[in-house]
Amino acid sequence: NGGAIALGHPLGCTGAKLTATLLHEMIRREVRYGICTMCVGGGMGAAGVIENLRL
Repeated sequence: NGGAIALGHPLGCTGAKLTATLLHEMIRREVRYGICTMCVGGGMGAAGVIENLRL
């Protein structure tokens, strides 16, 4: 589905873009769990696990 660079990759919006993409893919593929990870400036990182309660 491509990455955020194709959309202009605005700083500070990476988490929202990745999370929204993950949510749409979880619904499309009918899966219960998804994980989203990203690197953050300064050597930090973040991760999140999302559960699809509709399944």
